[in-house]
Amino acid sequence: MAKKPCAEFFFFLDRKRSVRYNKGMKYIELTVHTTSEGSELVADAMWEHSDFGVAVSDFADVLALQKDPAVYWDYMDETVARPRRDVLVKCFLETEKAEELSQKIMREIGRRKQLSGGEIDFGTLEETKREIDGDDWIDIWKKHFRPIPLGRIVVVPEWIHYEKQAGEEIVRLDSNMAFGTGEHETTRMCVELLQEYLKAGDTVLDVGCGSGILGLCAAKLGAKRCFLTDIDPLAVESAKHNALKNGEAEKIEVVLSDLVSDNVIKADLLLANITAEILVRLAPAAAEHLNKGGTVILSGILEDRVQKVIAAFESVGLSAIKKRQMGEWVALVMRQR
Repeated sequence: MAKKPCAEFFFFLDRKRSVRYNKGMKYIELTVHTTSEGSELVADAMWEHSDFGVAVSDFADVLALQKDPAVYWDYMDETVARPRRDVLVKCFLETEKAEELSQKIMREIGRRKQLSGGEIDFGTLEETKREIDGDDWIDIWKKHFRPIPLGRIVVVPEWIHYEKQAGEEIVRLDSNMAFGTGEHETTRMCVELLQEYLKAGDTVLDVGCGSGILGLCAAKLGAKRCFLTDIDPLAVESAKHNALKNGEAEKIEVVLSDLVSDNVIKADLLLANITAEILVRLAPAAAEHLNKGGTVILSGILEDRVQKVIAAFESVGLSAIKKRQMGEWVALVMRQR
């Protein structure tokens, strides 16, 4: 894979939230300086107040890719490879709301830092702002996505031509609602574990569905019914749109729900790629939504929070049967005892 010289190396967060752009508009790019450890919480705080994308520039990700034998580098700018502790987390805000929203974001980051009790190093949390063109941001964003093979599944952005190969299942995602793409380790592990544990004819529940990528993969792999939930109305809209685009609308139902308030759906397999804190809170409701002997695939868990998640689900009658790790991220498979 050839990489062109660049001043920074961006990884666009696959956190399953809505991303919309309007051509010709100006946006304010807010950058916060943090650490690898604090970057996820900073990014999540940004997602709460921005619908226009979050990006992370982290040297640790460059190191991980350099060690990946599947990635070929024919050229890398030395400024990218230079070790640095500082991690840049960026979000994009509407110009007229930027000042108000950036203040809310920084307050939320401060709250999360306080809640961590000093256990997480957030770095300097220095903030900078600059104006950018929406068209430029769209072009930058598109350049960083490509077809992503995940076992039998290949996730393909709609603007890229891709010929299906024997044995593959294609999931196409809309270019104007890019969240939950398969690029991030947390989603990658979910999709790979889904292929291992999904049985033909299963009913699947995807909690916090975002783009609908996990539900779409389940439908392509033989699930009978897929119920997708999210608390973001734009996520619900996007998941419905992608279900239609992939010809799976008959199998997939998308609802605006946080799961806790909905006790109707029962599933053989439950998927949740959310932060550890939310997984802990959802554990009792998740157990209630499982059919007898049901399985849960959990992702989005930082390594130091794994035991908290396991304990929460064990307390409602599930046992851990598999653990996978990619970098600092962990995915768990748990099954009813």
